[in-house]
Amino acid sequence: MQQFIAEIVSIGKLRHRNLVQLYGYCRRKGELLLVYEFLSRGSLEKFIFPSHSDAASSSPRAILNWTQRFEVIKGVASGLVYLHEEWEKVVIHRDVKASNVLLDADMNPRLGDFGLAMLFDHGTGDALTSRIAGTPGYIAPEMTRSGFASMSTDVYSFGVFLLEVACGKRPVEIKTSSTGEHLVYLVDLVLSCWRKGTILETIDPNLKSEYVVEEIELVLKLGLLCTHTNSEFRPSMRQVMQYLNGDAALLQTDLWALETSDTINRAFAGPRAHLGDLYPYGVDSITTGLSSTPDVSVMSGTR
Repeated sequence: MQQFIAEIVSIGKLRHRNLVQLYGYCRRKGELLLVYEFLSRGSLEKFIFPSHSDAASSSPRAILNWTQRFEVIKGVASGLVYLHEEWEKVVIHRDVKASNVLLDADMNPRLGDFGLAMLFDHGTGDALTSRIAGTPGYIAPEMTRSGFASMSTDVYSFGVFLLEVACGKRPVEIKTSSTGEHLVYLVDLVLSCWRKGTILETIDPNLKSEYVVEEIELVLKLGLLCTHTNSEFRPSMRQVMQYLNGDAALLQTDLWALETSDTINRAFAGPRAHLGDLYPYGVDSITTGLSSTPDVSVMSGTR
């Protein structure tokens, strides 16, 4: 517990315009509660995924336009560069997703929820976690096999985040057909369209064709590159920022590796009943990404 609290205190020292400020913690009846700054606009999720109630509402919630989404993407990327490379320790977030990105009054993005974060020294390699943690659909395949969290596993989650922001779809959706219900994985859907030359068909229809084609195509291709099943082919977050800012060009030679991407080895290849082989630490240990008391072993595992 002391090591866990020490890491909470360290995370409270993080200072970046695109990170939610952690003010402190509170222990109550065996629970450890984390206290963050309040951001008035709430989660990015509600500005991308309309709720069922919106359809019947006379004043549905606002949906972010492409310019706003692109700025959000660049802001979150900048925050991750800081966590991975620019702070005194490496911070692996382990739960990057739209619902963990909060917006301030000016719609500036802040990556929050550090309840699953891990810290280790620069140059010491990956961090071994005692159990798989994160949200289904965002967890890198290698983490389910080895239990190692790394900057690259964060890059994978960020890649899924890129696709959900550009496509307006959740990472895993249930579809019903004449043969019954089946799961559709956003990464596989976009990859399939890219291979067929129809990647722009995956763009969120709520954008109503009001976007910069070069920007959104870049985001979609980056999303695929970041979610490659082989972590060696994924870019670093600093490279991602260079692509997003136009400081480096994403060349066709950078994308050749997508041809070798094995969709069978995606982190979630079937329903929960078939996940046992993918989770050597047990499927019941997977967190849902909702607010909960962090397991001390998650943040204070073997480095």
